[in-house]
Amino acid sequence: MSAPTTSTVDSLRMAWERHFQPTYGTPPVALAHGSGAHVWDTDGREYIDLYAGIAVSALGHAHPAVVEAVSAQVARLGHVSNYFLTEPTVRLGVRLAELAGGDGARVFLCNSGAEANEAAIKLIRRARPGRNRIIAAAGGFHGRTIGALSITGQPTKRAPFEPLLSGVEFVPYDDAAALRRAVTPDTAAVFLEPVQGESGVIPATEGYLTAAREACDAAGALLAFDEVQGGIGRTGRWFSHQAVAPGVVPDVITLAKGLGGGLPIGACISTPRSDAVFAAGDHGSTFGGNPVAAAAALAVLDTIAAADLLTATTHQGERLRAALDHPGIASIRGIGLWLGALLTAPDARQVEATARAHGVLVNAIGDDVIRLAPALSITTADIDEGAARLRAALDKVVP
Repeated sequence: MSAPTTSTVDSLRMAWERHFQPTYGTPPVALAHGSGAHVWDTDGREYIDLYAGIAVSALGHAHPAVVEAVSAQVARLGHVSNYFLTEPTVRLGVRLAELAGGDGARVFLCNSGAEANEAAIKLIRRARPGRNRIIAAAGGFHGRTIGALSITGQPTKRAPFEPLLSGVEFVPYDDAAALRRAVTPDTAAVFLEPVQGESGVIPATEGYLTAAREACDAAGALLAFDEVQGGIGRTGRWFSHQAVAPGVVPDVITLAKGLGGGLPIGACISTPRSDAVFAAGDHGSTFGGNPVAAAAALAVLDTIAAADLLTATTHQGERLRAALDHPGIASIRGIGLWLGALLTAPDARQVEATARAHGVLVNAIGDDVIRLAPALSITTADIDEGAARLRAALDKVVP
C-alpha cells in the first residue's frame, strides 16, 4: 500500500500555520481560480461567491475588462512612483473628482481603505489646525492602522493597541441628538460610515446624515464619509450616502475595496465644498496611484457605467433579499447588493461553515448576522442558485 499523500490544501494550510502571523486564523479553503460569481478550490470544487472578497471584486472574478486593462498596462509600464505622471493615474483622479462633485474636488490615491482613512485624518488636521477633536460612531470600522483604529468605535479591536490618537470621541450611531451635542467649535470633523459594514450592514436612518451635515456646518467642522465598503455602486449609487441621504454632500470621502475590482487601491477625496487641501510634502504613498491598479479601477468604473450596473444592483439586491425568505432569518437590512441577514439564533459562524459545505460563500459578522456582498455583475441565475444553497444550509443549522 502506498503512503498517503498530502493534499494541496493541506500543504498550503501547513505552510500558512508555520510561516504566517495568525491574524486571520487558518483559512478553511484554498481557492485556485474564479469566473464571474464562481470560484473553484484546489480540489476542483465549485462555490458561488456571495461576498466577493468583502465587497472587493465588484465585477466578479476574472472579468474580461479588468483582465484586459491590467494585462495591457503591465505590459507597457508597471510602476514609476509619484515623481512622474502616468495617463491611467491622471484619468482615474479626474474620474473620481467628477464622481465626487466635479470642479474643485481633490484626490489622493493610495492602496487600501485604512490608508485612505489615514490620509483623511491628516487632511482634517491640515484643514482645521488647532482643533483636535474628531467625532466618530460607536460600532464604526475604519481600519486597523493606528490612525484608522483610533476612530474605529469597536473597543475589542482598539484595546490591545492603546494608547491611540487622542481627541476622538464616540457617540451612538444613528443618534442625531447625541451627535449634535457632541459637535462643538473645537471639533475638527465628524467621521461616519453612511452604512456601518463591519457591524452588520446597518444603514443610517432618515435624517441622521442631514443632522451631521448641519452640526458640522454650524461648528465649522468637516464631515467625512467612509465609503470604503459602500462606495463604487454597492448600494445602487456611486456612493452609499447618495442612497441613504440624497442631497447630503460630505467634505471628505474615502474609497477602496470595489474601486480596483480586486487590485489594491484606495482614494481620499476632498469635495468642492471643502477647503481641505494638502500642501506639498504633507503626505505620500510610494505605490499609491500605481498605473496598473489605476487601469483596473478605470475598467471597473467604465464597466459599471456602460453596463448600467447601478440599476442592476438595485434590482438584483431586491431579488436576493426576496430569495432569502427563510424561518431562520429574522430580518434583512442593507441596500442594493449589500445585505445583512439577521438570524433568529446566534449561529452565524456555523451557518457560514455549513453554507461553504453546500457550495456558497457568505460571511459571518458577529454571532447572528450573515453578510452578503456579491459582485455587482452577478447574474439572476447565480443569485437564485446561491440563495437556494444558503437556504439549504440554514435548513441544517436554524430550521
